[in-house]
Amino acid sequence: QVQLVESGGGLVQAGGSLRLSCAASGRTFSRYGMGWFRQAPGKEREFVAAISWTGNRKYYADSVKGRFTISRDNAKNTVYLQMNSLKPEDTAIYYCAQDPRPHYSGSLSTKEEYDYWGQGTQVTVSS
Repeated sequence: QVQLVESGGGLVQAGGSLRLSCAASGRTFSRYGMGWFRQAPGKEREFVAAISWTGNRKYYADSVKGRFTISRDNAKNTVYLQMNSLKPEDTAIYYCAQDPRPHYSGSLSTKEEYDYWGQGTQVTVSS
């Protein structure tokens, strides 16, 4: 029912920037929190950032805080991840996810909280 499609990944030099987009369809986008996760080969999927349904609360992993910014545009049913000062350690497949709980006010910082996932977009940062 819910479909999430990521875009904006690519190869970038260390210190550079990328903006990822996630377009959602299938249910009322504005009522749900959204998150970004990433997974490197052979590693567990890890939390990157999340934004509440209102857009007023944002959460970041310690590893990206101060460098990444999550935002949403409800008119476009899209959530964004602006990634600045990229490091080789940021190399991974990046996934967007939607929280199943409408109007949820919790942390949104664990992958177990989400039940809808995109197919991912590759981000590679060269040193």
